[in-house]
Amino acid sequence: MEIEKNYRINSLFEFYEPLLTNKQKEYIQLYYGDDYSLGEIAAEFSVSRQAVYDNIKRTEKILEGYETKLSLYHDFVERNHEVDAISDYIKAHYHGDATLIKMIQQLVSLEADSE
Repeated sequence: MEIEKNYRINSLFEFYEPLLTNKQKEYIQLYYGDDYSLGEIAAEFSVSRQAVYDNIKRTEKILEGYETKLSLYHDFVERNHEVDAISDYIKAHYHGDATLIKMIQQLVSLEADSE
């Protein structure tokens, strides 16, 4: 469960980072991205562990709120599932069609660029 939460917060952070304050960005990056403890972050910023904890929890709620309203991460995941299904179908039924394979690669590239 904890790994799934970490993955989700990191994913949401990738999409909504520009909407956060600098302190929110730094705390989330250190805690979820760099695996710092609350104590290490507190020492780094000369604040209490409780202040760090409160900021991180508040930022998690903010990220989830953005996702609820905008659904960027959800839509990204859904598009990737569809591209995978189309790619699998092409491999099974049109494995020799270089044009279709190139089109899928371009679609995947576009999706990767939008992250």
